[in-house]
Amino acid sequence: VQFVESGGGLVQPGESLRLSCIASGFTLNTYPMAWYRQSPGKERELVAVTRSDGSETYYADFVKGRFTMSRDIAKNTVYLQMISLQSEDTAVYYCNAASFASGRAVYPYWGQGTQVTVSS
Repeated sequence: VQFVESGGGLVQPGESLRLSCIASGFTLNTYPMAWYRQSPGKERELVAVTRSDGSETYYADFVKGRFTMSRDIAKNTVYLQMISLQSEDTAVYYCNAASFASGRAVYPYWGQGTQVTVSS
């Protein structure tokens, strides 16, 4: 199992980014998939999780209305479209398979993540 995240960068407040995560070793419709983030000095936190069939997505309150999670089964890839970025969104973003009920990651393996920095 492997996750490869990409798409991060340095943006100004109010700008947008789209993150990608390519999963290998299993197919996306096997498990719910989630995005997480970790800021310096803080624990990794759940950003969004989508059901294995894509029928429902839960978003953390701090991203509701600004972030949208999607997936491409054919590419075994999940995306996180982020708009109206704020400095508080600065973090390393990761993906993983997850429990939809708890948001906890299924696999103990993590990718390298992708750094998102929001700064003027």
